[in-house]
Amino acid sequence: MLADFSDVDQAFDEALGAGVFPGAVLLIRDSGEREVRVYGSRSIEPERQPMRAETIFDLSSLTKPLATTVAVMLLARDGLLRLDDRVTRFFHNFGVFGKTQVTFRHLLSHSSGLAAWRPFHERIRAVEKRGEKVNFLGSEGAKDFVYQEICRERPEAETGTRAIYSDLGFMMLGAAVEVISGKSLDRFCQERIFKPLGLRATGFVNLSLVRSRQIEPVLDMIAPTERCPWRKRVLCGVVHDDNAYAMGGVAGHAGLFGSAADVDKLVECLRACSRGDDDFLPASLVREFWKLEGTVSDSTWALGWDTPAATRSMAGVRFSKNTVGHLGFTGTSLWVDLERGRNVILLTNRVHPRRDNDAIREFRPMIHDRINQALDA
Repeated sequence: MLADFSDVDQAFDEALGAGVFPGAVLLIRDSGEREVRVYGSRSIEPERQPMRAETIFDLSSLTKPLATTVAVMLLARDGLLRLDDRVTRFFHNFGVFGKTQVTFRHLLSHSSGLAAWRPFHERIRAVEKRGEKVNFLGSEGAKDFVYQEICRERPEAETGTRAIYSDLGFMMLGAAVEVISGKSLDRFCQERIFKPLGLRATGFVNLSLVRSRQIEPVLDMIAPTERCPWRKRVLCGVVHDDNAYAMGGVAGHAGLFGSAADVDKLVECLRACSRGDDDFLPASLVREFWKLEGTVSDSTWALGWDTPAATRSMAGVRFSKNTVGHLGFTGTSLWVDLERGRNVILLTNRVHPRRDNDAIREFRPMIHDRINQALDA
């Protein structure tokens, strides 16, 4: 790759100086060639440690396209789930308050009308604090509690009329994967996605397995996130998202950990599938998921994936119109330019040590424009 990334490097140096994030791993793939650049520190609390290319990040909402959505695609491929099935096919009590018409397509395209977020972790902690259930936080029972709470939710919009980016919708998609497959979401993804594709640094951190010492995260390989005000420590090797943590670390909306190289490998597999060069998933299915969904006229959502907005996009203005991607709250992002064969994977832990640092909002579009400008020069 012959591009001159000096302007990109300068932007990262300035961002580090301004405290936009402690450090970052940037992976760029263009026409088959790959460039990995590493900046800053993996951690600054309790001590400063350098960032490395192989650092594993809490991918946050990249869980949605890279784990949950791919799991749904596998179930659809096998005929176990149809996109236009109603959610009530598997969750009979979901249809209250006018949610009967909600389908899996609606959940994937964030057009179900479900709310963006609810503080389920606070409700779970309150149940435990009252002594109604002991060791409830992070248990399987807590996860089932969340699913039942969502089933009882009153929607914020009529189905198919408005795009509301909804964690709740993806929690239900994770639940569907578990009910249909008979396996936990983390086990399904490990056995059907991560292991077959050789993703050795990607997976969920199931808190029940951590407690029983069946798994032990290698903390010096993981970028820490927030000094959490209610968990009373700097989080490292456990999911940052409050609700995903309360659900045991495994949820459809958050909980996935991975490295930039693994994210790239998974994306390249999906690309190959879309061309018919890999049989992991049918080409027609991948293309359908990567196509702007269109149920809501002004929505940017495909199925499980976002596309660049016409204005004020976090992708900047230089990706082609045939681009899909996603953002993660912890400071992660992924954009895949299908027209030009280009991936830009940016992994940071901008919430370390505090989540109220949102300077990355201005950095993201600027850096994507600089990267594309360098590649197009």
